[in-house]
Amino acid sequence: MTDSRIVAVGLLTRRDLEVLGTGFTRAFPVEDLSGFEDVLAKLDQIEALPPREERRS
Repeated sequence: MTDSRIVAVGLLTRRDLEVLGTGFTRAFPVEDLSGFEDVLAKLDQIEALPPREERRS
């Protein structure tokens, strides 16, 4: 396995990028959302879960 192998793809908000900070430099903005509408609609239907630490208590 090489260091440049892709291991994850994420959908991040502007706030997510702010939290990650200036060390995170490999973000690629999506300009054209055509073709992603169905994926985004499904993601909007998913209920967010608290972090694992909060779920255990």
